[in-house]
Amino acid sequence: MVEPRNFKEFDEDDVRSRPARSTRPRTKDRPDYSDAVTAFVTAVDRGRVTCLVASESNSELDSVITAMKSREIGKKSVVVGDTVGLVGDISGAEGSLARIVTVSERKNALTRTVDDDAELERMIVANVDQMAIVIASENPEPRHGFVDRALVVAYDQAITPIIIMTKCDLSDGKEFLKAYKDLDIQIIKTQVKKHKGKELDEIRQMLAGKRTVLLGHSGVGKSTLVNALVENADRATGSVNEATGRGRHTSSSAIALALNWNSKDELQNGWIIDTPGVRSFGVAHVDSKRVIGAFGEFGEAIAHCPKNCSHNEESCALNSWDLDARSKSRLESLRRLLKA
Repeated sequence: MVEPRNFKEFDEDDVRSRPARSTRPRTKDRPDYSDAVTAFVTAVDRGRVTCLVASESNSELDSVITAMKSREIGKKSVVVGDTVGLVGDISGAEGSLARIVTVSERKNALTRTVDDDAELERMIVANVDQMAIVIASENPEPRHGFVDRALVVAYDQAITPIIIMTKCDLSDGKEFLKAYKDLDIQIIKTQVKKHKGKELDEIRQMLAGKRTVLLGHSGVGKSTLVNALVENADRATGSVNEATGRGRHTSSSAIALALNWNSKDELQNGWIIDTPGVRSFGVAHVDSKRVIGAFGEFGEAIAHCPKNCSHNEESCALNSWDLDARSKSRLESLRRLLKA
């Protein structure tokens, strides 16, 4: 006869509980970054951020630092044009890596949504004064939809828009540009790979002392223009695909380049930010009220509009408002932008 086994009776004292991962008590204290060095972001590429740090002896930005985002700033993005705080190795020596621990409040940001999906908002650059919308007179053919959407973002973020039309030796582009003649936008026309003389001087004067972002489709000549404006920029240039009529991407990331035409006069300097060519430029994230605010002359009339008026309907008060020829043209432009 087999004897029954003696099983031990267990209680809660016999259960092994896993110790906490850390016995250190949590603290509300946070690192003090009051001594962080202020820097200007000029490029972001695959997690590495290129920054310029001002010398203590003068206000010139002269030290190039490579940095990476720290955990302290969380998911907040860092883009070209940002002012950031750096700690760690800021010697700028080869192989050194600093940490970005703060991102200063932005005065504006150039963002786009992907295929008009407001959930997929992407920031391109921050803290700019001007947006130069670069289009070609043809090859690739200019599109009002793209220019209109770029203008919507410019008005939304209080960025001064400029239109630069390239390849004007192929076509004068006059008919296309008529849509913008009453928007008080400075328009400059240049030729294919001949950015020189009076035209280039006009562009330089327009960019002097400003931070200007270049925005446009691939193949319109942004990089060619940058190479003409910035000595030793060496931005890669591309061509247009004959089958699709679209440009080939040459720039893979945004980069800020200093315009040091006259180092003795700081007011003549500025920054130009070259960006990759865009295929889509959604504006689902833009508040239409801020766009309307850029057309102040219609404010009184709009106050009489019905609630939730789109300003593109029969009941809109602007339809019965007394407008001169120029105002009618601007109203037509505003309504086009609101539908962009």
